[in-house]
Amino acid sequence: MILTLLLLQLTVILVTARLCGLALRALGQPMVIGEMAAGIVLGPVVLGQLAPQWHQQLFPPASLQGLSALANVGVVLFMFIVGTELRAPEGSKERGKPFGAAGWVAGLGMLLPMALGITIAPALHESLAPSGVRFWPFALFMGVALSITAFPVLARILKDKGLSGTRIGQLSLAAAGMVDASAWLLLALVIAFASAGAGLEGFLRIALGLPLMLAVIFLLIRPLLARLLRTHAPDGRPTAMMLAALVIGVFASAMFTEWLHLHAVFGAFLFGIALPRDDRLSHALRERIEPLSVVMLMPIFFAMAGLGTSPGAFGNAALGMLVLIVLAASVGKIAGAAAGARMGGYGWPESLAIGALMNSRGLMELIAIKVGLDAGLIGPELFTMLLAMALITTAATTPLLSLIARYRPAAVDRVALP
Repeated sequence: MILTLLLLQLTVILVTARLCGLALRALGQPMVIGEMAAGIVLGPVVLGQLAPQWHQQLFPPASLQGLSALANVGVVLFMFIVGTELRAPEGSKERGKPFGAAGWVAGLGMLLPMALGITIAPALHESLAPSGVRFWPFALFMGVALSITAFPVLARILKDKGLSGTRIGQLSLAAAGMVDASAWLLLALVIAFASAGAGLEGFLRIALGLPLMLAVIFLLIRPLLARLLRTHAPDGRPTAMMLAALVIGVFASAMFTEWLHLHAVFGAFLFGIALPRDDRLSHALRERIEPLSVVMLMPIFFAMAGLGTSPGAFGNAALGMLVLIVLAASVGKIAGAAAGARMGGYGWPESLAIGALMNSRGLMELIAIKVGLDAGLIGPELFTMLLAMALITTAATTPLLSLIARYRPAAVDRVALP
């Protein structure tokens, strides 16, 4: 009976994710946006309102532990792949600027939305923060949540629009890579700061364990992996034994950061960063791991996220707060990234196009806010609002680019870099 229910849940989740993904792709959006929206469709916001009895039978609380475990495995593998691919593409330093245009875009594109997130935190803390959560961990989390750019989704948008080889495409990818690395570091620090309030044992565990883990990964494991991969993956394709060793390393790193109370995704991400920057290796790992993690397991993660949403986030009283969050996130990211591009020597039309691209949050935002939900920094209502913000800002990227191209075609050209 338990297995039958699990298989039914998986079937419903995968079918819904595919259908929603195809529907959004038909509207010119990345499929992942539809798959993320499928989580909301299957949650209490949509299915729970339309068919509450059937929803309760399909997703009884006692059955969710197995789905949650599968979802966490999926997101751990996905974050490992993100870590292996994270690098500064060509064009990260342009026009002789020592800081680099991408540095300006990433820096101001993080600082302004982060500042706005902290600014609106007092209006949200009293009514939306879980009981016992202190103001500053909550405010810092809001700042980080609003500052994220989704590197994988941005890469997909650029590819779909034929902009991957253009000046704005290369600059946006370089800046997004910097933002992703910085945002996950900041998020880990916020989680550590929040955990420190739990007592001396929790503080010492993080304060001593995290530096030790970083030292082991980057001083011991990284050079060891480089030597092993030269022998067991000379053409960039790991042998079966080497692939097993890498997966073991991912799970061990994820387990250690979970034990540190920093969430498993940080360990997987760090282990991915420790691998050599080899495009052939990244392609081989993506080819072998992505079909399992992205096609099957990540939709389960979206569904579990959707089950954590709250219909109250769309009530009359909460709607104003949702609008405030979306405005702070969008204005902060677009204005900050555009100002950074101007500092890097770009014209205003190009700068605004870069700001629109950097406003894409997608899957990385969902993972980050799920970490905050699991850590108890936010509750279901605010989680739902932030998820809606991620969907709205990401879905707005393509229309904004089209609008800019309509009035300033040269700003969104498809001329590849020489």
